[in-house]
Amino acid sequence: MTFAPPPAARPGDTLDAVATPSLLLDLDAFDVNLAAMAAFAKQKGVALRPHAKAHKSSVIARKQIEAGAVGVCCQKLSEAYPFAAAGVRSIHISNEFVGADKLAMAVELAAHVRLSVCVDALPQVAALGDAAARAGVEIDVLPEVDAGQHRCGVTNEDALLALIDAIHAQAALCFTGIQAYHGGAQHIVQWSARKEEAQRAAERTAAYVHAIEARGIACGIVTGGGTGTVEFDAASGVYTEVQPGSYLFIDGDYGRLDWDGALRWRHALFILSTIMSATRPGMAVCDVGLKGLAVDSGLPRSVRWLHASDDAPALAYTSANDEHGMLEAGTTMNMSGAIGARLLLPPGHCDPTVNLYDQYVCYRGDRVVDLWPVDARGLSR
Repeated sequence: MTFAPPPAARPGDTLDAVATPSLLLDLDAFDVNLAAMAAFAKQKGVALRPHAKAHKSSVIARKQIEAGAVGVCCQKLSEAYPFAAAGVRSIHISNEFVGADKLAMAVELAAHVRLSVCVDALPQVAALGDAAARAGVEIDVLPEVDAGQHRCGVTNEDALLALIDAIHAQAALCFTGIQAYHGGAQHIVQWSARKEEAQRAAERTAAYVHAIEARGIACGIVTGGGTGTVEFDAASGVYTEVQPGSYLFIDGDYGRLDWDGALRWRHALFILSTIMSATRPGMAVCDVGLKGLAVDSGLPRSVRWLHASDDAPALAYTSANDEHGMLEAGTTMNMSGAIGARLLLPPGHCDPTVNLYDQYVCYRGDRVVDLWPVDARGLSR
């Protein structure tokens, strides 16, 4: 006998009937964001390879590809498996990896999809080349350069050229370009300052490309960028491919940025929560805390009543416990009448929040229309 909780939602349910906490996806906003990024990349003449670590859903990946994406990025090898199983045929692992278990996954994936990976050290190249040759597969390899993130990536041209030489020496590996990602630039609030930092990253990247081409080597792909800098990266003339991920959702952290340029986004991702207790004046407690809401980029910056009324007070989400969220009303009014009321909370950081849920409850208006699995949830190897 299977004994399990009832489903959180069913197509056709109203949002009032959805169990809480649940991960909600506003499909009207999602569709706008999906189409806007696809159209922008096409207009700028760059390939769009969205980062699947943001959504971890093969359903969403297929929709991105149907809209024009060339494939997806994954940050970890295990994360790529649901996408490969769902028919995504071009996957880029935008991260370095080491170890026999990782090499085994890489060659297994390469037998089913066009796989590209990142390296920034010679031992990585040697191990990957040996494993790919033994398995009889070919893997595309992109050395990563440090474009300003100061995390992974080589920091000088000599190290980059040494990697390329090592890749060329491996019969099962193919040098196809470089990765240059500056994660810190994505979250600079002021639009003009973000643009300046993105331009500096593009200049650093261009210098690496010129060093490669000076050796008579073609650098077919220059991939990188993210939601915060994509409009600058696409217009730089340096990047041939961009890797935005959070644009589909626009979480609280991205929502605080200035968007003065060509792109505008809509919040599409929310946590549906219920006020479960209100014993103190001006305070209430909802049923989502640290186990349902990532707070590494801050607490939710806005709290929306699902059914707002003229006398509903503005609420602030002020602290998170394991299973509880503390809300302040900014007034000394008795909040007991709000028990059972529903709230919409835009998460501060979409990626780790999504990783806490099994499914998206997709809705239009006030009605659930579909349930999409988060089938790459927890795959972090």
